[in-house]
Amino acid sequence: MSDKKNQEPDDREFCLEQETTSDESIQEVHDSLMHQKESTRAGFPILPIMMVLFFSLLMLVGGIYMADYGVRFSALAFDETRDPATREPEEPSKVDMVAMGQGVYRTCAACHGPEGQGTPGVFPPLVDTDWVLGSKDRLIRIVLNGLTGPIEVRGETYNMPMGGLGGALNDREVAAVLTYIRQAWGNEASEVTLEEVSDVRSEVGTRGPWTAEELEQFVD
Repeated sequence: MSDKKNQEPDDREFCLEQETTSDESIQEVHDSLMHQKESTRAGFPILPIMMVLFFSLLMLVGGIYMADYGVRFSALAFDETRDPATREPEEPSKVDMVAMGQGVYRTCAACHGPEGQGTPGVFPPLVDTDWVLGSKDRLIRIVLNGLTGPIEVRGETYNMPMGGLGGALNDREVAAVLTYIRQAWGNEASEVTLEEVSDVRSEVGTRGPWTAEELEQFVD
């Protein structure tokens, strides 16, 4: 009996040690697995993030390169009058001016109509009118500086102001669009030259819009 009693505490102590050891081992295994899981979770996004940063940098560098060295479109590349030796366009032909003027006129068509018919009571027509077919000097001044106040066109009065286009169009574009409207839709008048526009621009500068009365002195 005495031996049995003495053995019982030892067995209980052994069991406690086993339970303690077992709990500690389980905890260690659990901690190890959790650590591996957290490391994997923390480390996994690094690769995608680095790829995103790399491709973003690549796109940025590529965009800068294309902006600096990319091919820029120029209509002069298809201009048959362009002299490759001097890399400067020669004086455009009459056909070239009309073609360019037709392109420039697209910005005017919103008011004066695609066929120059105008808008009744609002914007005057450009067909069969002395304002277009008459004095080139007067017509150039209207386009460069604008027109304000009432004007009479083909027996009808118009009083919608027109803004000057001298700041938006260069001399060649002004000459081209005026040549176009003077020779389109059945109109028959001489072309407006680059020199004529340049001479008028140097004279009028950046003054405000003209009135019909002011323009009478420039009628041929």
